[in-house]
This record gives sequence, C-alpha cells and structure tokens, in this order.
Amino acid sequence: MSAEMPFLQRVRIARQQRFRRWSLVIIGLLILALSAWGLTLVMGQSYTPPSIVWRVLQGENIPGASFTVGHLRLPRAMISLLVGMSFGLAGVAFQTMLRNPLASPDIVGVSSGASAAAVFAIIVLSMDGSTVAIFSILAGLAVALTVYGLSYKNGVAGTRLILVGIGVSAMIESYIAYLLSQASSWDLQEAMRWLTGSVNSVQIHHSISLLVSLAIFGGLLLSQTKSLEALRMGEDTAAALGVNITFTRIIVIVCAVGLIAVATAVTGPIAFVAFLSGPIAARIVGSNGSLMIPAALVGAVLVLVGDYIGQFLLPSRYPVGVITGALGAPYLIYLIIRVNRKGGAL
Repeated sequence: MSAEMPFLQRVRIARQQRFRRWSLVIIGLLILALSAWGLTLVMGQSYTPPSIVWRVLQGENIPGASFTVGHLRLPRAMISLLVGMSFGLAGVAFQTMLRNPLASPDIVGVSSGASAAAVFAIIVLSMDGSTVAIFSILAGLAVALTVYGLSYKNGVAGTRLILVGIGVSAMIESYIAYLLSQASSWDLQEAMRWLTGSVNSVQIHHSISLLVSLAIFGGLLLSQTKSLEALRMGEDTAAALGVNITFTRIIVIVCAVGLIAVATAVTGPIAFVAFLSGPIAARIVGSNGSLMIPAALVGAVLVLVGDYIGQFLLPSRYPVGVITGALGAPYLIYLIIRVNRKGGAL
C-alpha cells in the first residue's frame, strides 16, 4: 500500500490541478461574457453611465435611459446571451458525441430545417409570431430525426451522419431559395430575418422560452457530461465504462436539437456559433475538463460581441449572423484541412 501512495498522490494532485485550471477557465469566460453583456447596455449610439444602467435594471424610471436601456438594449443583450449559450451548448454536444468538430447543427441541417419551416410558414401559410416559432421548432426536430434515420446502419457513424446532414441541408437550402423567389416583397423582408440571424426585433419576453429551453434541454445535456466525456475516448471505451451509448445519443440529439430549434425560432439561424464554440472552448480548456459549460459561455461571447460589432463598429449595420458567418467560414475551411490531416478528434 505504501508503495502505491506516491502514485495515488500524483494522480490526486493532477486531478486537482486540472479541476483548478478548468474552474479558472470557467471564471474567466464568465467574466468575459458578463463584460460583453454589460458593454451592450452601456455603449451604443450614446453612452449611458453604469450607475444609470444599474438604476434602470432595478426598475427605476429614468427619462430617456429607461427607454434606451430597458426597451432597446436590454432585450438584445438578454437574447444574445441566452441564444449564444443555447447554440454553443448544442454544438459542442453534437461534436463531442460524434468525436468530430464538423458535426455541428449548422452543418447537419437542423438549422436549415428550422429556417425552411419558418420561411414556409411566413410566405405560404401567412403565419406570424409564436405560430412561426412553433412550426420552426417542430421542423427542426423532424429534420434531425430524418438525418438520424437515414444515417443509421448498425449504429450511427459520425462521418455518415455529417454527409447525410450536408445532403439534406443542401436540398433544404434549394427549397428555401425557391420559396424566396415566389415571395412578395413584404414577406421576403420578414423571411430574410430567419436566414441571416438577427436580434433586431426581439422582445424581452422571448427570453422566457430560451430560459425554459436552457433549463430543460441544457440541464439534461449537462446530466450526460460524464457519458459524453467517455464517448470522446471512443465507443468501445465508453461501453466498457458502462455507458449506454444508444440512450446517451438519443438524449443528446433530442436536447441539442431542442436548444437549436428554440433559439432559431427566436433569432433565426445565427451562422457558425454552434460550430465555432466547441473548437474554441477545446483550445482554451485543453484536456482539463468538460467542454459543455465553456462552449456555452464562448457561444454567448460570440453572439454578444458579433452583434455589437455589426451594430456599431462597421460603416453600415449588419445582423449578427452576417458577422459570425464572416468569422466562421474561414475557420470551417481551416478545420476541414486540419481534420483531413490529423483525424476527427475535437
């Protein structure tokens, strides 16, 4: 026993160090996300002192500031924070489960399916508001089940699911293009919001559905953290450790698609946030712990910062989806090259 003590102590110390580093990363990302959230409340076309912002958040009625902060900036900030967390958490869950950084809901067609349903509801069925959102959520779930079913053959291989998802996504994008070609100018303007990803017209009550989604779907995903960490080492290893692979995959797919569908129903598909959050979190965290919470915080930072850049730091105003798309496309090319050379590990 005494001969084993030094080894056990080294293992214990190594675990403590990894947990300490992971905790520091979480704290750092949380500070960064809250700072970006606070920046969107303080800075805009005009500067509002933090003390005034704090008084408005406490419910005090301050002429001018109550409207600017409470009705214009606060909804954007809250929705950006919650949507970014939803996209980031769902994206890294897919990528971890399939052990491939390309296995993002953006890539496998879930976001396209939700967007196509919203465009169809707006242009063909003349729906608006919450009915469009419900239609979008149901379509996102349906596309996910379709992709999963088409890629299932003695199990679901990550590469096969990605290829099927890309094919389904291409067909959906073609259908969206057809719908847009038939749309009236009024419907076209409303439909385009679902294709670019924007927080321009969000209301504070939209945060309720996002909070419920994060509490239910996000909570279930976090409950599968240990199983997902085992899957990162391969299916055989996970099975040897007692992980029910089929059950874990069903939970992850349903919850990740739920997060994506609800977020897309509020803002449209904000490009590449789900795709970028996991790899960025992996670079920061390394092998020191789970990527779930770090990726959610990275997603929040991406949406908050992307929206601020699109609104105030460029000559013209752009939706946040345009900014994240411009950032994500080069990174996608880089990841494809890296995966092709080194394999599909996240």
